Amino acid sequence: MPDSPSERNDTPHADATAHVLLDLVQSLSLELHPHTTSAVSAALDSLLERDLGFDSLGRVELLLRLERLFGIRLPERLLATAETPHDLLRAVQAAGAARPPAMTKAVTSVALEDVEASPMYASTLLEVLDWHVRAHPARPHIHLYGEGDGAEEITYAALQEGAAAVAAGLQAHGLQPGQTVAMMLPTGRDFFPSFYGILLAGGVPVPIYPPTRLSQIEDHLRRQAAILRNARVALLITHPEIQRLARLLSAQIEGLHTVITPQELSSARVEYGRPIVSAQDIALLQYTSGSTATPKGVILTHSNLIANIRAMGQVAHTTSRDVFVSWLPLYHDMGLIGAWLSSLYYACPLVLMSPLTFLARPERWLWAIHTHRGTVSAAPNFAYELCLRKIGDRDIEGLDLSAWQLALNGAEPVSPETVIRFGERFSKYGFRPEAMAPVYGLAEASLGLAFPPPGRGPLIDRIMREPFMRSGHAVPADADDPSALRFVACGRPLPGHQVRIVDATGYEVGERQVGRLEFLGASTTSGYFRNPEATRRLFHGEWLDS
Repeated sequence: MPDSPSERNDTPHADATAHVLLDLVQSLSLELHPHTTSAVSAALDSLLERDLGFDSLGRVELLLRLERLFGIRLPERLLATAETPHDLLRAVQAAGAARPPAMTKAVTSVALEDVEASPMYASTLLEVLDWHVRAHPARPHIHLYGEGDGAEEITYAALQEGAAAVAAGLQAHGLQPGQTVAMMLPTGRDFFPSFYGILLAGGVPVPIYPPTRLSQIEDHLRRQAAILRNARVALLITHPEIQRLARLLSAQIEGLHTVITPQELSSARVEYGRPIVSAQDIALLQYTSGSTATPKGVILTHSNLIANIRAMGQVAHTTSRDVFVSWLPLYHDMGLIGAWLSSLYYACPLVLMSPLTFLARPERWLWAIHTHRGTVSAAPNFAYELCLRKIGDRDIEGLDLSAWQLALNGAEPVSPETVIRFGERFSKYGFRPEAMAPVYGLAEASLGLAFPPPGRGPLIDRIMREPFMRSGHAVPADADDPSALRFVACGRPLPGHQVRIVDATGYEVGERQVGRLEFLGASTTSGYFRNPEATRRLFHGEWLDS
């Protein structure tokens, strides 16, 4: 009997497919880590991340190259489930021939009739949903895509009904008003009623990103333990795979008494009592990047969130005739507030897919905009760059992006090269370069802080390198200066918000001078949850230090 792959660490599998696959894995690993001092020989049982150094984007590149090499289509879930080259080999052997993109070229507009009024008098997120359920309960709210071609529709009434069931389950499990509930859920139908169910029960949602791979669940939970402790979560809503490790969490998190699935909550079949919720109650704890070591949970009230949603919508001229297309993760403020809650407020349909879907097939984002005549979409700069690098012309034959009016680019530094190249390449597919809108925001401002006027296009400032590096003075450079630095402007402060630039002593600096950005406005946080020292450092008088 031949040795199993795990027993043949140093010998390639006899099958020719395995030889070719391992050669590709080995060469890409070296390409991604050219300066590694000790190259690891790829074997079928090598661990892709630990042994060969494949992070999430590296896995995307590996799957794309495997598809091109073998002329196949691999399932998107392989990004999350593959741990070794042997897992990839099994997927390659089981895969069918390459097929067209999952998003059809046919146009299926989801734009709806304009809603004449809006929840302008709503003071909480609960009142916003109540308003829509009274005004148009059957109006489609979300079109949710999985790996396949079809989309699942969620109406406003269905959202509220599901949220009420979750709220009843939470109260049946002892949730008290004001207590925090962590959500460790991927993009999917369960997320929306879980979030609103927590609010309906009087709780505070704490979204936390789920593990990308099942084999990392235990390690992932340990790394999130500091956040869960700081938030003093009473319950954790998650999936069965994570629920099985509840003992691990319960031993580390004081006060965490229940780890439960959305299905278990919804099956309680009891009535719930809706507590009184005010505009100044906390609606969300948003933990900032890097919070796993020293948790910083941004306190955002209903008033903060609604003020930010209204301010962004005012500048973007958002209406119920818009169609928002998104793959952004819902545990992050750009996806949660910018894509979902903003779409909910303005009654514009939200076409949503998983971040893994985008990473595996970036063209599906663009095809979704084509198919549903999307008018608004948002992403970090890396996503626009990924489209430039990973999408071939054959993948987007017949693509039409002419409906895309606002391409928001934020959440990380915006590259002038990326926005220029994206506009140049995709203009032949109907994209208007002036639709690109670099924006600036941060969790401490709820989300958005500065937006450019719609349709202006990227404004790129060229400055002289030497005075900027020497004294922090941004002197305009000549057009023919080859050493000029380029920076992308991110717009002006949103209505009801102010921004200033100060030096190290807290005094405002002059125009075109480097300094620290401080801000204030209706959507700014009151501080960090249970972190008085970080809160103290955040404020400079009434101003918040970014």
